[in-house]
Amino acid sequence: MTGLGAVFRPQLPPERLRALARLADETGLEELWLWEDCFREGGISTAAAALAWTERVRIGVGLLPVPLRNVAITAMEAATLHRMFPGRAILGVGHGVQDWMGQVGARAESPLTLLREHLVALRALLRGERVTTDGRYVKLDDVGLDWPPNAPDGPVEMFTGATGPRTLRLAGEAADGTVLHAGTAPDGVRRARGLIDEGRASAGRTDPHKVVVYLLTATGPDAAARLRAELTAEGLDTVPDLGVAGDAGTVAKAVQRLADAGADTVILQPTADEPDQEGFLRFTAEEVRRLVP
Repeated sequence: MTGLGAVFRPQLPPERLRALARLADETGLEELWLWEDCFREGGISTAAAALAWTERVRIGVGLLPVPLRNVAITAMEAATLHRMFPGRAILGVGHGVQDWMGQVGARAESPLTLLREHLVALRALLRGERVTTDGRYVKLDDVGLDWPPNAPDGPVEMFTGATGPRTLRLAGEAADGTVLHAGTAPDGVRRARGLIDEGRASAGRTDPHKVVVYLLTATGPDAAARLRAELTAEGLDTVPDLGVAGDAGTVAKAVQRLADAGADTVILQPTADEPDQEGFLRFTAEEVRRLVP
């Protein structure tokens, strides 16, 4: 079955999260994803709050920028969430937007090297290992978590965000899943899957690798205009088959195209000017879900 979820965009004030997270829980939405965009809400704080306010919905964070965090802190935060809310937290890490990283003095000379070192150390820490490493960016001296995740079904999954070929191959090598942004059309998902598989093959990995894709979505009477305006603002208006505007049937077909291209989960991303956030969550959970196999 194709997974389906929605985004709580950080353009919304954090005080809106409680009501929307509870609504997601009540309507049966499978996943509610949060972003840690500079300089808006923090990813871990909002995820912890959303998990505490709800009972069953899974909460994703896509993504935590690794230049902002020591890997030990990332591991501590991730392990804490997984122990308090078993099976419900989905965490992803990524390069971060380089302009933002520059603003805070954290821009790495080699973002790919940093992400690789962070992922390798992070996944080892979350497996309960003691880690000593002296990398270019990640340096740990006999570090282990006192409270690693207690996961009866095996190690917790760690996702990474990726767009370029080298990062997609790295995702296959060193992560358990990949998050693709809303600028990824079905053909882009196919290409990404191929590059991820190249990375998996080079690392000898045969375990499952999930692909999550955001789908920019608008519904309602002005849906097409809002979608077009956002794509234009993002410089994506010339990319074919990107985003979707329309009723539940139209959106479900767009979800299916991404699934056919290799997405395991599709997360509907409302436009920044979505006028009815509650209605969007209900639309996703109650109308689109029943049309997506």
